[in-house]
Amino acid sequence: MTAQPVAPSPGLAVETRGLTKLFRGKAAVDHIDLAVPTGSVYGFLGPNGSGKTTTIRMVLSLVRPSAGDSTLLGRPMPRGAQSVLPRVGSLVEGPAFHPYLSGRRNLERLDAADLTADAATSHARIDAALDRVGLLAAAGKRYRAYSLGMRQRLAIAAALLMPRDLLVLDEPTNGLDPQGTREVRHLVGDLASDGTTVFVSSHLLSEVEQMCTHLGVMSEGRLVAQGPVAEVRGAAAPVAQVRTDQPDDAARVLSGLGLAEIEPFPGGVRANPGGVEREKIVAALVTSGVGVKEFTVTSPSLEDLFVALTGEGFDVSG
Repeated sequence: MTAQPVAPSPGLAVETRGLTKLFRGKAAVDHIDLAVPTGSVYGFLGPNGSGKTTTIRMVLSLVRPSAGDSTLLGRPMPRGAQSVLPRVGSLVEGPAFHPYLSGRRNLERLDAADLTADAATSHARIDAALDRVGLLAAAGKRYRAYSLGMRQRLAIAAALLMPRDLLVLDEPTNGLDPQGTREVRHLVGDLASDGTTVFVSSHLLSEVEQMCTHLGVMSEGRLVAQGPVAEVRGAAAPVAQVRTDQPDDAARVLSGLGLAEIEPFPGGVRANPGGVEREKIVAALVTSGVGVKEFTVTSPSLEDLFVALTGEGFDVSG
């Protein structure tokens, strides 16, 4: 029996239900349900090989899914591709330009190949796109002389030659130096402030944390977490940490208070405080004669959370 196509949910720029892709019988993407709110900057995170690019290619109808459905800007895909894709700009698997042509000439060739573009407005739109990414002064420079940051920005300019409601960027800061990374981050922020929904795939936690409003975390083809940044971060349990020369005694006190996940570490003991107030914990420790050198309650970092979710580390340096 043929599955019914997904009915679009209001307020979502991208939505998938059960989206799956099999390669040689193995699931590269395994029944994921994306929900990208309109107007958001959605950070799509995961280690290399976790299925991010394959998911993007399915959402853009560049690859046919093995199962599941998706909608893009409220239209079912791939049936609505012809009407919806002109409203979508994308940078997938790096930019491809002619190295011997200038930045402007490269954009002119791309614009001429777009059947939805108005040739009469080409020059003005190319100038506007170059200006938007800060390359207007370098428009006449050959592409091969561009820095990595300039090349990435030119690729984004290509995606902005026509008005876009959604911008999909796959690893837009890949290979960039810190300055190039900052340039792309600021550009994403500017686009979002103008109302464009931006979907950013990345493995750089520091960048995503600074520019995104929502997160989706992939691990081995599965979507293991999704939601507003604060909500995803809030899913991680806080950690109460006691520095003391009496870790065994401290562990007994914490256990008596109902704290969970109690474990020793060099110089003390840590636990999940749950709903127990920190003042009550400290008072119980002191009353029981435990010498408390230091007591803290902290929330795990985004990196800690993702390592817990995926079992892998991330590049957080940006």
